[in-house]
Amino acid sequence: MKNSMQAVNDFVNSKSVAIIGVSRNKDKFGNSLYREMKKKGYTVYAVNPNMDMFEGDRCYAGLGALPEKPEAVLMSVQPPATLAVMEEMARLGIKKGWLQQGADSKEGEAKAQELGLELVSGECMMMFIQPVESIHKFHRGFKKLFGQLPK
Repeated sequence: MKNSMQAVNDFVNSKSVAIIGVSRNKDKFGNSLYREMKKKGYTVYAVNPNMDMFEGDRCYAGLGALPEKPEAVLMSVQPPATLAVMEEMARLGIKKGWLQQGADSKEGEAKAQELGLELVSGECMMMFIQPVESIHKFHRGFKKLFGQLPK
């Protein structure tokens, strides 16, 4: 699958995002994504069926339990878990999804296409949330230099 910059921008411009993959393990990348997006003004929803709270915010069992339908869903979980999330997205009418690096798979990409979802797969969200900071800024510059950013 080839990501387009239009799909990246459409996702990044979403105001509300459900993050699948927050965890009690403070080092998990889903936690970093949640914190960074919240800090930059997004309305973020933590989703993990095994937690009631995440960093002082309510944590939800699934997309259907959210108080409102988010504009987009970011998945930072093992690839097999993304398939059920995408099915739930389609049932709820959520079209924009992002498979964070490590959550991406050919099966997930095929499922998104089958369901008619707009998907970004295998990119690091941190390279696109403005302003891009720290190591993510370097990583983005490196990918740009070598022509590896979505077009």
